[in-house]
Amino acid sequence: MDELLEEILKECTVFSKEGKVASYIPELAKANPADFGIAILSSDGRFSRAGDCGKVFTIQSIVKPILLLQALMDNGVEYVRAHVGVEATGKPFDAINYTEQTLLSDHINPMVNMGAIAMCTMIGGASYEERFDRLLELTRRLAGNDKIGLDEKVYQSEKRTGNKNRALAYLLKTYGMIEDDVEQVLDCYFRACSIQVDCVDLAHIGFALASHGRPAQDGERIFPSEYASYVNAILMTCGMYDGSGDFAVKVGVPAKSGVGGGIMAVVPTRMGIGIFSPALDEKGNSVAGIRALEALSRKLYLSIF
Repeated sequence: MDELLEEILKECTVFSKEGKVASYIPELAKANPADFGIAILSSDGRFSRAGDCGKVFTIQSIVKPILLLQALMDNGVEYVRAHVGVEATGKPFDAINYTEQTLLSDHINPMVNMGAIAMCTMIGGASYEERFDRLLELTRRLAGNDKIGLDEKVYQSEKRTGNKNRALAYLLKTYGMIEDDVEQVLDCYFRACSIQVDCVDLAHIGFALASHGRPAQDGERIFPSEYASYVNAILMTCGMYDGSGDFAVKVGVPAKSGVGGGIMAVVPTRMGIGIFSPALDEKGNSVAGIRALEALSRKLYLSIF
């Protein structure tokens, strides 16, 4: 498997030149577009990696399935489903609903910014600091890495420049979809997106979802199997932004991307995959990362369809 990953890295590195690193968050603009790493954790316990797997980056939108998991663990499926929809929007992840219709929960899903901001209010805790700490602890448990922490520079950069997310949050507030102080909710969201991970962490998180709640470290179930089914289904239809349909056809597994350059992929019962390559396409997905997953899917018959 290591040889296969090295081969895919070599084959797909060239595609990084077709993308650009995210620049709307100033700290992310400092990323090296040539970085490229892949890690795979298989159900038989084998771990394979290639490239820049030890390079840390911020989780960004890959935190959204973890936010969803925490919300499900704290409230159950019915409550979460009643407050955040599940249908793909067909719009960019940071799109603002600018029609004259009343904004309803069915108009958003957990994998777009508006849905993720709403989910921050569903995490249990006496304060938003405590809510973030609980989310961070869940991330550490899923990844099997208690050293995962916050990238303070990215967090401050997001907080300073995240005016579009403020607009989304105030729109939620306007329509009664969040009741708490907007800045406190956003602070939790900005911190969540600024959690630092690497490819290995993402492979572990993907594996926990692939094994329906049992991490590779000790096999002790972290969350109920039904929550994995819920999260994986939404990842399949909404996880790759407004490129999710094309990704389903070409790769065919649940996955979540982030503008930090990461992709976390879930191959149910088989493996978790973590990829890092920060050069993005116009939708915000890693160009080389998607190409690598396409190659892996073809060679290993990963598609669930």
